[in-house]
Amino acid sequence: MRQERQPCVYILASGHYGTLYIGVTSNLIGRLWQHRNDVLPGFTSRYEVHRLVHFEMFGDMLRAIAREKQLKRWHRQWKINLVNAANPEWRDLAVGLGLPSLAQGKPTNGP
Repeated sequence: MRQERQPCVYILASGHYGTLYIGVTSNLIGRLWQHRNDVLPGFTSRYEVHRLVHFEMFGDMLRAIAREKQLKRWHRQWKINLVNAANPEWRDLAVGLGLPSLAQGKPTNGP
């Protein structure tokens, strides 16, 4: 079965009020799996930024990319306010999407 693509902007955090990362993808579950397993070297693997604290779905990739660019220009406090508005406990929203809790360790198989 082929997974349908859904443009999405997401914010990852290293912890409550921790280091933030903003990204865009058309496959949120697959991209989260890559981040959580440090598949690609870079910022999120270096600073252990794996907790999904905010995401927004879009109808097309152009709008998602525009929103990603907008959020990346925002001051840190504005980003924190955005997360706090919908997720004040900074829960890992990936668990609600079917991924295991980060406390369970890193999975070894793909999404």
